[in-house]
Amino acid sequence: MAKKRIAVIGAGASGLVCIKSCLEEDLEPVCFEMTSDIGGLWRFEEKPEAGRASIYRSVIINTSKEMMCFSDFPIPDDFPNYMHNSKIMEYFRQYAKHFDLLKYIRFRTKVCNITKSPDFTETGQWNVITETNEKQESSVFDGIMVCTGHHSNAYLPLHSFPGIEKFKGRYFHSRDYKDPIEFMGKRVVVVGTGNSGVDIAVEISQVASQVFLSTRRGAWIMNRIWDNGEPQDLILNRRIFSSFFKYNLIRRCINHIAEQKMNKKFNHAMYGLRPQHSLCSQHPTVNDDLPNRIISGRVIVKPNIKEFTETSVLFDNGSKEDNIDFVIFATGYSFSFPFLDNCISVIDNQVSLYKYVFPPHLEKPTLAIIGLVQPLGAIMPIAELQARWVTRVFKGKWYVRSQRHTIQVGYIDYMDEIAALIPVNFNIWLLFLTDPKLAWQVFFGPCTPYQYRLQGPGKWDNARKSILTQRERILKPFMTRVVSSSLSHSHQPSVFKAFVVVALVTALLGWFETLSSFII
Repeated sequence: MAKKRIAVIGAGASGLVCIKSCLEEDLEPVCFEMTSDIGGLWRFEEKPEAGRASIYRSVIINTSKEMMCFSDFPIPDDFPNYMHNSKIMEYFRQYAKHFDLLKYIRFRTKVCNITKSPDFTETGQWNVITETNEKQESSVFDGIMVCTGHHSNAYLPLHSFPGIEKFKGRYFHSRDYKDPIEFMGKRVVVVGTGNSGVDIAVEISQVASQVFLSTRRGAWIMNRIWDNGEPQDLILNRRIFSSFFKYNLIRRCINHIAEQKMNKKFNHAMYGLRPQHSLCSQHPTVNDDLPNRIISGRVIVKPNIKEFTETSVLFDNGSKEDNIDFVIFATGYSFSFPFLDNCISVIDNQVSLYKYVFPPHLEKPTLAIIGLVQPLGAIMPIAELQARWVTRVFKGKWYVRSQRHTIQVGYIDYMDEIAALIPVNFNIWLLFLTDPKLAWQVFFGPCTPYQYRLQGPGKWDNARKSILTQRERILKPFMTRVVSSSLSHSHQPSVFKAFVVVALVTALLGWFETLSSFII
């Protein structure tokens, strides 16, 4: 029987892992990449490219290397824990070379249109029209994996900013920002306190005359570095927290403890940043330098913009800033699939997808959207699990039709949910009986991607070793000047200990409550 042909749209992080997953399931992948190189979002270019995500020169990822790596290909131990975009590209190139993925990619090829074949209800096949060097070609595929992400279409709601048409300075979306040179000595307003807005405001404040950071709702600002210099996501993304987070009491306690800790670093209310929402209800902003720039006066926090004049900006609190040269709108992105011929409906950045992957209304599950999620964690391991599951579905695995909305997901819970469908999930309590050393790291340590290679399809023999040695790879980049042997010891931050105590107490209370109900 001939291999099923699978079209992979995009050669970014999700596209690369889709190619590899297809090969693991004996499928024939053909990846279409509209640019001349891999990397997607993480490949820096001097000028923004139409239809492609764009980053600024200084971008450093917000997730640490052990949390963002692919599950059977650890990031080199000498790479920094939080990598510059150039290092991320270096890792992607190593991954593509190691698994020989480049030969399956057709560069400078745009996907123009994807439609159902006339016999779709029986075959599930798709007609794909692509264009290379102004020449179009039509091909038939047995499955489609869309890996175009959600950072390509800038969302710029100018209608929400009265008077912008009169403003004589320059304004643009943060997607077009590249470096701070042109802002030397200028007065700049940055709108939005998401990751990009805060990063750009901090960077520009090094050279600008003054930077004003406008925020409508405020934001919780989280550092990359936690207690004892540990990467914060290694501390927060642990199974022990995920296991107890379903209890309302413990969720409120964790939220309170975390907010108190963040306010000890700097008081969010005093700095004009405290939002109305709780820390755990929305994604925090990750930045290490904003409070320093605020306390030194280089960044001034302002409320929402009320109105523009020719040279000024008026804010909701009645304040006014004159002689503004630039306004940068860090107002987010929208996503769409114009090449899918209305197969997926996106309304207000919401989409109905089963497990955030499959359109539920299709007669055959042969179209999958990979990586269209916003987790409080790295996207790479989630995209990899989705790809491993989807390729098995393409091979004939059954799935249930249901609906999900929006693109925000719980990190560990969602990965476990997809892992169970592959299936590569495991019983943590059984693991404590059979391999307590490993189980301790899996449950109490960071939930690294290697956990999903311990068993089942795609099992990797080095998964256990990679989990037990992840601490060594975390410490290796620091070994440029060793001052004591203390680096080799694992220190659990005080907040982690507090979380564990709260979790155990709450679990006991829940157990007694359940027991009492049976007795009564």
